[in-house]
Amino acid sequence: MSGISAASAVPKFDVGLEVPDIARWRAGNTGIPGFTSFASSEPGPHVLLLALAHGNEIAGAIALDRLLRDGPRPRRGRLSFGFVNLAAFDRFDPQHPTLSRFVDEDMNRVWDPALLDSSRRSCELDRAREIRPLIDNADILFDLHSMLWPSDPLILCGETEKGRRLACAIGIPGLVVSDRGHVGGRRLIDYPRFADPDTEFVGNLLEAGQHWEPGTVEMMLAATRRLLIGVGLIDADRTDERAKPPPPRCAEVTVTVTASTATFSFVQPWRGGEVIARRNTLIALDGTTEIRTPYDECLLVMPSLRPSRGHTAVRLARFI
Repeated sequence: MSGISAASAVPKFDVGLEVPDIARWRAGNTGIPGFTSFASSEPGPHVLLLALAHGNEIAGAIALDRLLRDGPRPRRGRLSFGFVNLAAFDRFDPQHPTLSRFVDEDMNRVWDPALLDSSRRSCELDRAREIRPLIDNADILFDLHSMLWPSDPLILCGETEKGRRLACAIGIPGLVVSDRGHVGGRRLIDYPRFADPDTEFVGNLLEAGQHWEPGTVEMMLAATRRLLIGVGLIDADRTDERAKPPPPRCAEVTVTVTASTATFSFVQPWRGGEVIARRNTLIALDGTTEIRTPYDECLLVMPSLRPSRGHTAVRLARFI
Protein backbone atom coordinates (compact mmCIF):
# COMPACT_ATOMS: atom_id res chain seq x y z
CA MET A 1 0.00 0.00 0.00
CA SER A 2 1.37 3.43 -0.91
CA GLY A 3 1.24 6.04 1.81
CA ILE A 4 2.81 9.01 3.51
CA SER A 5 5.63 7.71 5.67
CA ALA A 6 7.30 9.28 8.65
CA ALA A 7 10.59 8.04 7.23
CA SER A 8 10.13 10.19 4.11
CA ALA A 9 12.02 13.46 3.95
CA VAL A 10 10.07 16.56 4.90
CA PRO A 11 9.35 18.39 1.63
CA LYS A 12 10.69 21.85 0.95
CA PHE A 13 8.25 24.55 1.98
CA ASP A 14 8.17 27.99 0.40
CA VAL A 15 8.24 30.95 2.78
CA GLY A 16 5.77 33.52 1.49
CA LEU A 17 6.31 35.94 4.36
CA GLU A 18 9.11 38.37 5.11
CA VAL A 19 10.79 37.84 8.46
CA PRO A 20 9.62 40.72 10.67
CA ASP A 21 12.01 43.12 12.33
CA ILE A 22 10.90 43.09 15.97
CA ALA A 23 13.99 44.82 17.35
CA ARG A 24 11.96 47.74 18.70
CA TRP A 25 9.87 45.38 20.84
CA ARG A 26 12.67 43.26 22.32
CA ALA A 27 13.27 45.36 25.41
CA GLY A 28 9.57 45.60 26.20
CA ASN A 29 8.28 47.62 29.13
CA THR A 30 7.48 44.90 31.67
CA GLY A 31 10.94 43.91 32.84
CA ILE A 32 10.65 40.76 30.72
CA PRO A 33 12.37 40.96 27.30
CA GLY A 34 9.91 40.70 24.44
CA PHE A 35 6.87 41.61 26.54
CA THR A 36 5.07 44.95 26.24
CA SER A 37 1.96 45.98 28.14
CA PHE A 38 -0.55 48.83 27.96
CA ALA A 39 -3.07 49.64 30.69
CA SER A 40 -6.24 51.70 30.81
CA SER A 41 -7.38 53.70 33.80
CA GLU A 42 -10.68 51.81 33.58
CA PRO A 43 -10.92 48.38 35.22
CA GLY A 44 -11.14 45.31 33.02
CA PRO A 45 -9.48 42.02 32.14
CA HIS A 46 -5.80 41.53 31.42
CA VAL A 47 -5.56 40.05 27.93
CA LEU A 48 -2.22 38.50 26.94
CA LEU A 49 -1.49 37.96 23.24
CA LEU A 50 1.42 35.64 22.52
CA ALA A 51 3.41 34.66 19.44
CA LEU A 52 6.60 32.71 18.70
CA ALA A 53 6.11 29.88 21.17
CA HIS A 54 7.77 28.15 18.22
CA GLY A 55 10.56 30.15 16.64
CA ASN A 56 9.66 29.36 13.03
CA GLU A 57 6.01 30.47 13.33
CA ILE A 58 6.77 33.95 12.09
CA ALA A 59 3.17 34.75 11.09
CA GLY A 60 2.40 35.35 14.75
CA ALA A 61 5.35 37.71 15.10
CA ILE A 62 4.15 39.66 12.04
CA ALA A 63 0.65 39.92 13.52
CA LEU A 64 1.90 41.19 16.90
CA ASP A 65 4.30 43.61 15.20
CA ARG A 66 1.40 45.09 13.21
CA LEU A 67 -0.75 45.43 16.29
CA LEU A 68 2.04 47.09 18.26
CA ARG A 69 2.82 49.50 15.42
CA ASP A 70 -0.82 50.64 15.57
CA GLY A 71 -0.14 51.86 19.12
CA PRO A 72 -2.81 49.87 20.94
CA ARG A 73 -4.45 51.52 23.90
CA PRO A 74 -7.17 49.44 25.58
CA ARG A 75 -10.23 51.40 26.63
CA ARG A 76 -10.38 49.27 29.76
CA GLY A 77 -8.23 46.64 31.47
CA ARG A 78 -4.74 45.74 30.29
CA LEU A 79 -3.45 44.49 26.95
CA SER A 80 -0.07 42.73 26.80
CA PHE A 81 1.96 41.37 23.91
CA GLY A 82 4.65 38.70 24.16
CA PHE A 83 7.24 37.31 21.74
CA VAL A 84 7.88 34.04 23.53
CA ASN A 85 10.84 32.07 22.15
CA LEU A 86 13.18 34.78 20.92
CA ALA A 87 16.22 32.49 20.94
CA ALA A 88 14.58 30.08 18.49
CA PHE A 89 13.25 32.94 16.34
CA ASP A 90 16.77 34.32 16.03
CA ARG A 91 17.78 31.07 14.33
CA PHE A 92 15.05 31.26 11.68
CA ASP A 93 16.40 30.74 8.15
CA PRO A 94 13.92 30.99 5.24
CA GLN A 95 16.04 28.47 3.35
CA HIS A 96 15.56 25.93 6.15
CA PRO A 97 12.36 27.10 7.84
CA THR A 98 11.54 23.93 9.73
CA LEU A 99 14.77 23.87 11.77
CA SER A 100 14.08 26.68 14.24
CA ARG A 101 10.97 25.43 15.99
CA PHE A 102 12.94 25.42 19.25
CA VAL A 103 16.48 25.41 20.59
CA ASP A 104 16.48 22.56 23.14
CA GLU A 105 12.87 21.43 23.44
CA ASP A 106 9.33 22.35 22.43
CA MET A 107 8.39 25.39 24.50
CA ASN A 108 4.71 24.54 24.24
CA ARG A 109 5.23 21.28 26.14
CA VAL A 110 6.85 22.59 29.34
CA TRP A 111 3.91 24.18 31.18
CA ASP A 112 3.66 21.67 34.01
CA PRO A 113 4.23 23.42 37.36
CA ALA A 114 6.25 20.46 38.65
CA LEU A 115 8.58 20.76 35.66
CA LEU A 116 8.80 24.55 35.92
CA ASP A 117 9.64 24.25 39.62
CA SER A 118 12.25 21.52 39.04
CA SER A 119 16.00 21.94 38.69
CA ARG A 120 16.08 20.79 35.06
CA ARG A 121 17.51 23.38 32.67
CA SER A 122 17.03 24.10 28.99
CA CYS A 123 16.79 27.21 26.87
CA GLU A 124 13.01 26.89 26.69
CA LEU A 125 12.51 26.03 30.36
CA ASP A 126 14.61 29.00 31.43
CA ARG A 127 12.55 31.29 29.20
CA ALA A 128 9.27 29.81 30.47
CA ARG A 129 10.35 30.52 34.04
CA GLU A 130 11.27 34.07 33.04
CA ILE A 131 7.86 34.83 31.54
CA ARG A 132 5.84 32.85 34.07
CA PRO A 133 5.09 35.87 36.33
CA LEU A 134 3.28 37.59 33.48
CA ILE A 135 1.46 34.38 32.56
CA ASP A 136 0.32 34.17 36.17
CA ASN A 137 -1.13 37.68 35.87
CA ALA A 138 -3.21 37.11 32.73
CA ASP A 139 -6.98 36.75 32.82
CA ILE A 140 -7.32 35.81 29.15
CA LEU A 141 -4.56 34.14 27.12
CA PHE A 142 -4.65 34.06 23.32
CA ASP A 143 -1.74 32.05 21.91
CA LEU A 144 -1.09 32.54 18.18
CA HIS A 145 0.18 29.54 16.25
CA SER A 146 0.41 28.26 12.69
CA MET A 147 0.71 24.83 11.11
CA LEU A 148 3.27 23.03 8.96
CA TRP A 149 0.87 20.77 7.07
CA PRO A 150 -2.25 21.81 5.12
CA SER A 151 -5.19 22.31 7.46
CA ASP A 152 -8.28 24.40 7.94
CA PRO A 153 -7.71 26.98 10.71
CA LEU A 154 -9.18 26.25 14.14
CA ILE A 155 -9.15 27.28 17.78
CA LEU A 156 -8.04 24.76 20.39
CA CYS A 157 -9.85 25.46 23.65
CA GLY A 158 -8.61 22.73 25.99
CA GLU A 159 -11.09 20.68 27.98
CA THR A 160 -13.00 23.37 29.86
CA GLU A 161 -16.41 24.81 29.12
CA LYS A 162 -15.03 28.31 29.73
CA GLY A 163 -12.42 27.71 27.03
CA ARG A 164 -15.09 26.60 24.58
CA ARG A 165 -17.27 29.60 25.41
CA LEU A 166 -14.44 32.02 24.72
CA ALA A 167 -13.56 30.34 21.42
CA CYS A 168 -17.17 30.34 20.28
CA ALA A 169 -17.53 34.00 21.23
CA ILE A 170 -14.50 34.86 19.09
CA GLY A 171 -16.29 33.07 16.26
CA ILE A 172 -13.45 32.87 13.75
CA PRO A 173 -12.12 30.59 12.50
CA GLY A 174 -15.29 28.54 12.22
CA LEU A 175 -14.03 25.42 13.99
CA VAL A 176 -13.51 25.04 17.75
CA VAL A 177 -11.83 21.87 19.02
CA SER A 178 -11.72 20.65 22.63
CA ASP A 179 -8.77 18.40 23.42
CA ARG A 180 -6.42 17.19 26.15
CA GLY A 181 -3.18 18.20 24.49
CA HIS A 182 -0.15 15.98 23.92
CA VAL A 183 1.52 13.10 25.72
CA GLY A 184 4.81 14.96 25.29
CA GLY A 185 3.94 17.71 27.77
CA ARG A 186 1.56 20.52 28.70
CA ARG A 187 0.84 23.46 26.43
CA LEU A 188 0.32 26.95 27.79
CA ILE A 189 -3.45 26.53 27.56
CA ASP A 190 -3.02 23.41 29.74
CA TYR A 191 -1.29 25.44 32.47
CA PRO A 192 -3.44 25.10 35.64
CA ARG A 193 -4.30 28.81 35.77
CA PHE A 194 -6.28 28.36 32.54
CA ALA A 195 -7.08 24.64 32.56
CA ASP A 196 -8.62 24.52 36.06
CA PRO A 197 -12.39 24.64 35.47
CA ASP A 198 -12.88 26.31 38.86
CA THR A 199 -10.91 29.46 37.98
CA GLU A 200 -12.19 32.37 35.93
CA PHE A 201 -8.99 32.58 33.87
CA VAL A 202 -9.16 31.20 30.34
CA GLY A 203 -6.87 30.47 27.42
CA ASN A 204 -7.30 29.62 23.75
CA LEU A 205 -4.76 28.53 21.14
CA LEU A 206 -5.34 29.73 17.59
CA GLU A 207 -4.02 27.55 14.77
CA ALA A 208 -4.48 30.13 12.04
CA GLY A 209 -3.29 28.31 8.91
CA GLN A 210 -0.03 27.19 7.37
CA HIS A 211 3.16 28.70 8.73
CA TRP A 212 4.40 30.99 5.99
CA GLU A 213 1.30 32.19 4.14
CA PRO A 214 -0.11 35.75 4.15
CA GLY A 215 -3.62 34.46 4.83
CA THR A 216 -2.44 33.05 8.14
CA VAL A 217 -1.43 36.51 9.35
CA GLU A 218 -4.79 37.93 8.30
CA MET A 219 -6.62 35.18 10.19
CA MET A 220 -4.60 35.99 13.32
CA LEU A 221 -5.43 39.68 13.07
CA ALA A 222 -9.11 39.05 12.45
CA ALA A 223 -9.49 36.60 15.32
CA THR A 224 -7.54 38.84 17.69
CA ARG A 225 -9.74 41.80 16.81
CA ARG A 226 -12.86 39.72 17.49
CA LEU A 227 -11.44 38.72 20.88
CA LEU A 228 -10.58 42.28 21.91
CA ILE A 229 -13.99 43.58 20.84
CA GLY A 230 -15.73 40.74 22.65
CA VAL A 231 -14.05 41.44 26.00
CA GLY A 232 -14.46 45.19 25.66
CA LEU A 233 -10.84 46.28 25.22
CA ILE A 234 -11.54 47.92 21.86
CA ASP A 235 -14.70 49.21 20.19
CA ALA A 236 -16.42 47.59 17.23
CA ASP A 237 -17.21 49.56 14.10
CA ARG A 238 -19.74 49.07 11.31
CA THR A 239 -17.39 46.81 9.41
CA ASP A 240 -17.17 44.49 12.41
CA GLU A 241 -20.95 44.35 12.68
CA ARG A 242 -21.36 43.54 8.99
CA ALA A 243 -18.67 40.83 9.21
CA LYS A 244 -20.13 39.06 12.24
CA PRO A 245 -19.56 35.34 11.58
CA PRO A 246 -22.06 32.51 12.04
CA PRO A 247 -21.64 30.28 15.11
CA PRO A 248 -18.62 27.99 14.72
CA ARG A 249 -18.81 24.21 14.66
CA CYS A 250 -17.54 22.53 17.82
CA ALA A 251 -15.78 19.19 18.01
CA GLU A 252 -14.24 17.12 20.79
CA VAL A 253 -11.11 15.03 20.43
CA THR A 254 -11.71 11.48 21.63
CA VAL A 255 -8.49 9.86 20.40
CA THR A 256 -4.99 11.32 20.19
CA VAL A 257 -2.93 9.10 17.91
CA THR A 258 0.74 9.14 18.92
CA ALA A 259 3.27 7.50 16.61
CA SER A 260 4.77 4.52 18.45
CA THR A 261 7.07 3.45 15.62
CA ALA A 262 9.44 5.18 13.22
CA THR A 263 7.44 3.83 10.28
CA PHE A 264 4.11 5.51 10.98
CA SER A 265 2.47 6.25 7.63
CA PHE A 266 -0.84 7.72 6.48
CA VAL A 267 -2.60 5.96 3.64
CA GLN A 268 -2.97 9.30 1.87
CA PRO A 269 -1.97 12.93 2.54
CA TRP A 270 -4.95 13.90 4.65
CA ARG A 271 -5.72 17.58 5.16
CA GLY A 272 -6.61 18.87 8.61
CA GLY A 273 -10.32 19.48 8.81
CA GLU A 274 -11.25 16.57 6.56
CA VAL A 275 -14.25 14.57 7.75
CA ILE A 276 -14.17 10.81 7.16
CA ALA A 277 -17.72 9.70 6.57
CA ARG A 278 -17.57 6.07 7.67
CA ARG A 279 -16.55 4.43 10.91
CA ASN A 280 -13.66 1.94 10.67
CA THR A 281 -12.04 3.65 7.68
CA LEU A 282 -8.31 2.93 7.53
CA ILE A 283 -6.36 6.20 7.71
CA ALA A 284 -2.84 5.15 8.75
CA LEU A 285 -0.47 2.35 9.73
CA ASP A 286 1.78 2.54 12.80
CA GLY A 287 4.17 -0.25 12.00
CA THR A 288 1.72 -3.11 11.53
CA THR A 289 -1.02 -1.52 13.67
CA GLU A 290 -3.97 -0.18 11.70
CA ILE A 291 -5.34 3.24 12.65
CA ARG A 292 -9.03 3.44 11.82
CA THR A 293 -11.76 5.98 12.43
CA PRO A 294 -13.75 5.17 15.59
CA TYR A 295 -17.08 6.62 14.40
CA ASP A 296 -18.92 8.07 11.42
CA GLU A 297 -18.22 11.70 10.53
CA CYS A 298 -14.76 11.60 12.11
CA LEU A 299 -12.91 14.91 12.00
CA LEU A 300 -9.15 14.75 11.39
CA VAL A 301 -7.47 17.40 13.52
CA MET A 302 -4.06 18.61 12.32
CA PRO A 303 -2.58 15.40 10.88
CA SER A 304 1.22 15.57 10.95
CA LEU A 305 2.23 13.85 7.75
CA ARG A 306 5.78 13.09 8.97
CA PRO A 307 5.31 12.28 12.67
CA SER A 308 8.33 11.34 14.73
CA ARG A 309 8.11 8.43 17.13
CA GLY A 310 6.50 9.55 20.38
CA HIS A 311 4.86 12.60 18.80
CA THR A 312 1.23 13.29 17.93
CA ALA A 313 0.32 12.05 14.46
CA VAL A 314 -3.33 13.09 14.36
CA ARG A 315 -6.25 13.75 16.67
CA LEU A 316 -9.65 12.22 15.94
CA ALA A 317 -12.71 14.22 16.92
CA ARG A 318 -16.46 14.09 16.75
CA PHE A 319 -18.78 17.03 16.37
CA ILE A 320 -20.78 18.09 19.42
